[in-house]
Amino acid sequence: MESFRQMALHDPLRLVLPACLLLATLAAGYVLKRLLFRALERWGRKTSNQVDVVLARSIGGPIMIWSLMLGIYFATETLDLPDRSTRLIEHTLLILTILSLTIMASRLAGNLIRHYGSRVPGATPVTTLTQNLAQLFIVLVGVLILLRHFGVSITPILTAFGVGGLAVALALQDTLSNLFAGFYVSVAGQVRLGDYIKLNTGEEGYVTDISWRSTTIRALANNMIIIPNAKLAQAIVTNYNLPERRMALIIPISVSYDSDPDRIERVLLEEAGSAAGKVTGLLAEPAPMVRFIPGFGDSAMNFSLICQVAEFVDQFLVQHELRKRIWTRFRAERIEMPYPTRTVYMRQGEG
Repeated sequence: MESFRQMALHDPLRLVLPACLLLATLAAGYVLKRLLFRALERWGRKTSNQVDVVLARSIGGPIMIWSLMLGIYFATETLDLPDRSTRLIEHTLLILTILSLTIMASRLAGNLIRHYGSRVPGATPVTTLTQNLAQLFIVLVGVLILLRHFGVSITPILTAFGVGGLAVALALQDTLSNLFAGFYVSVAGQVRLGDYIKLNTGEEGYVTDISWRSTTIRALANNMIIIPNAKLAQAIVTNYNLPERRMALIIPISVSYDSDPDRIERVLLEEAGSAAGKVTGLLAEPAPMVRFIPGFGDSAMNFSLICQVAEFVDQFLVQHELRKRIWTRFRAERIEMPYPTRTVYMRQGEG
């Protein structure tokens, strides 16, 4: 710094060329960034993948940082600085280069996992936890490279971590419990992003994310429910998307004892069959079924119409439409759906 101060006081013209080189390098980096982004945008229009988006998000910031560091290097090369100052600047630039490359590689790994991880058959579901683990691995590699550059041995560091590991584990017991539980939930594949789940404690909704601490589900009312991973791993979970999204829907139907059971079965099958393909979510295969279950009630014969829906949330619209169709058909066929009744026999006592 003293060399720069003396130069600025006694010979300021010597700083003009380095300053021009610095500005020119920054301008060249900006132009290169714009040209590269335009080329990626044109490439993205011709392809269905999102490589352009991944690269743009990963290298957009580092390009200008690299341009700045390159400009500083060119500027210092034109100055007659002491060897100590030159070495200090070179070491600083090298450290910044390693850090910027590490950050860029970390962001690139996270973006690649986010956009392409779910397309790999049999791969672990893409969650915030898996992205963070991949980025953490890249950062650790960068730190090790930086330590090796300075000649720092990592063996004492690992020893210190081993000694202090117990104290850290005790202090962060809940945090580590959630971390490993989230990792287990992600790897096991029993709860995946997009699945509709219900816990034994009553919470239910679509799984939107699994992070290092908690799992987020979105309820049908569009509210977010945050569940600690340790609680999720210990809960009894019903996954309505496994082993497949298709699920059975059972609609109870009650009719008068004056009705013919065979006729009721035929009418219900006709209405369910005609609605398949017209009502969103109602499947034609497997074919609908009618069962005389639960059977004889106090004031009505109870049937069950069993049909298949594409996924869990489709059951609400399907029930709505089928009940309207069945009610309309029953009125046209003069099939009675009785009110609950009870016959009371009163016996007069003697005397």
